[in-house]
Amino acid sequence: MDELPDLSSLSHAQKDDLIRLLYPLLEQVRQLTARVEELEARLSKDSHNSSKPPSSDGLGKKTRSLRVSSGSKPGGQFGRAGKTLKRTSAVDVVIEYPLLPNCAQCGTPLLAADSQVDEQRQVFDIPVARYQITEHRTRQLRCACGQLHQSRFPDSVSELVQYGPNVRALAVHLTHGQLLPFARSAQLITQLYGLTVSPATVLAWVAQAGGLLRPEVARIAHALINAPVAHADESGLRVASRLHWLHTVASETLTWYGVHAKRGMLAIAEHGLLPKRMATLVHDCWKPYWQLNCEHALCNAHLLRELTFLRETTRQRWPQRMITLLVAARDRCEAARQDERTALSPRQIRRIFMRYEAILKQAQARNPRSERQNKRRGRIKQTLAFNLLRRLHEHTAEVLRFVTDLRVPFTNNLGERAIRMPKVKQKISGCFRTLIGAQNFCTIRSYLDTMHKQGHNLFEVLRLAFMGCHPSPASG
Repeated sequence: MDELPDLSSLSHAQKDDLIRLLYPLLEQVRQLTARVEELEARLSKDSHNSSKPPSSDGLGKKTRSLRVSSGSKPGGQFGRAGKTLKRTSAVDVVIEYPLLPNCAQCGTPLLAADSQVDEQRQVFDIPVARYQITEHRTRQLRCACGQLHQSRFPDSVSELVQYGPNVRALAVHLTHGQLLPFARSAQLITQLYGLTVSPATVLAWVAQAGGLLRPEVARIAHALINAPVAHADESGLRVASRLHWLHTVASETLTWYGVHAKRGMLAIAEHGLLPKRMATLVHDCWKPYWQLNCEHALCNAHLLRELTFLRETTRQRWPQRMITLLVAARDRCEAARQDERTALSPRQIRRIFMRYEAILKQAQARNPRSERQNKRRGRIKQTLAFNLLRRLHEHTAEVLRFVTDLRVPFTNNLGERAIRMPKVKQKISGCFRTLIGAQNFCTIRSYLDTMHKQGHNLFEVLRLAFMGCHPSPASG
């Protein structure tokens, strides 16, 4: 390391020049230090302390969940009702193994009529399937008066040769229920049933299903407008090699999807669902949602991850105190629901709010607003801790909505879970080649996810849809 110069030998003018040279460097060092801290913090983010998906963690990072161990051993718990194959009297095929014709020791004939069943074993399996061809025939007859009488085909039999509702329902279920690509779905049908189907044919069936189910999805959207609590989320979706956005609104029993080229309020307004809602909407604090004229509730799972990140990077104590408070409040609300209570007591609610405000007050003293250090214009960049504290303070009622209204869940899990399956579809099959294909996916998936929540067999409802008598989902 070079030795420092002898400052005593410098004149006042030289010292002034040195100060003028060093002062800008000190500001630069401060900025670079802040930048390094920001980059290090960005590298430390993963799915447990941010909104990044688990798939972005990579193989090198150890999975760390915010869930707390229940203390139970892995596997089935003591006293649970187990499920296994059980013998049944409804047997389809019986195979008997006869005795030898004669006794192996003395040669006496062994009569089958004198034998009795010794032991029974049952094998559960599925039959090897093959497609079935049904030929429809009409008849004609000319009356003695000369009038010609002819029978008619049903509306569902409109072509000389066509596919039936069962195989069409299976193909749509594979592509939009099980999220398989079109080619693999066609290949699976061919291999299982010996019926050759092309991916283009499957695509045509999907378009047909989209047209049949569109009125039902409109009813789902109307029901979500009137639902007391709904969840909203959005995520990117590649359509025709361009970025589009998948929007979803969901409740415990309903799911609606929509696709749009825009992410913000323009898309929300054109979809026309959320602007009509007046009841509670659970979301992740995305700015456009605040323009909606409804009651808001924030996802606390997002807040827990942000608090975890600040606890790990700042080493301050308040993030853990806030985590403890929110989790304890969540458990208290869950216990109240288990006891079939409709609300916490006013005293319990008041204590939670008081502790929340006390933690915020102490944390704000540790993380003051950053002041302007130079004459540069523009907004002053604040720390992550300050920004989170400001959000927690400004939206106290929305953060603790789950405390004041037990109908509101702690997280936006329903909205995020609805987004997850379309993301799986995109990972398996790639982007949607056309906007119409993406819209058909949203329509079919809205109907299937809703019917699944309401306990229906997805293959059966699709089969009925192609037969023209699909069931309508319940409105609540």
